[in-house]
Amino acid sequence: MAMTDPRHSIADLLEDLLPQTQCTKCGYPSCRLYAEAMADGSASHNQCPPGGAEGVARLAAALGKTVIPINPFNGAERERPVAVIDEAACIGCTLCIQACPVDAIAGAAKQMHTVIPELCTGCDLCVAPCPVDCIAMLPVTPGQTGWDAWSQAQADAARERYHARTARLQREKEENDARLAAKAAAKLNEVENTEALSDAERVEKERKRAIIQAALERAQLQKEAMSKKTS
Repeated sequence: MAMTDPRHSIADLLEDLLPQTQCTKCGYPSCRLYAEAMADGSASHNQCPPGGAEGVARLAAALGKTVIPINPFNGAERERPVAVIDEAACIGCTLCIQACPVDAIAGAAKQMHTVIPELCTGCDLCVAPCPVDCIAMLPVTPGQTGWDAWSQAQADAARERYHARTARLQREKEENDARLAAKAAAKLNEVENTEALSDAERVEKERKRAIIQAALERAQLQKEAMSKKTS
């Protein structure tokens, strides 16, 4: 096993050796989760096509393993591409924006979208969701693949954008959950304060109260679970 910095876990060190394209070609939702899988032995070190042969060699050295070819199941080493949107064909559906792991696509609903090329990691994730097939992946590093086509500075910047996006989405979810909980609480209060009901209306009131109360309890459980996950 290669010498490791005692201040970091092996997963931390492996993550630092990945190109941070967040492309999921390794079979995991993020570079971090792939690093953790390599660290615990559940994934091989040859599942990252963007890192190329040099990436495999770096991971092998860190793990004390043999250098092996990239698993073709995960893809092939290639010149780094950048997504390009045919702006005339774009319908502004925002699906590509939602798919981009590093916020490299600018646009809004029902408006034309465009890719910011210097931020694009070439992950391909925006292509499949596009309903009008207006996104192409064009190579921008002729003759250069793997780490020859992607610098450490680019990898570090991509990781920062990925974490910033993840934090933003979590914050937006929590804010939306809070709005829904407040709306449900107001509705529950309205139901509770209804007076002069017939028997049928009283039964319906109890049914609504139970539904709203259950929704509030689920929201609270989700909030507590998320708090534990981030603590």
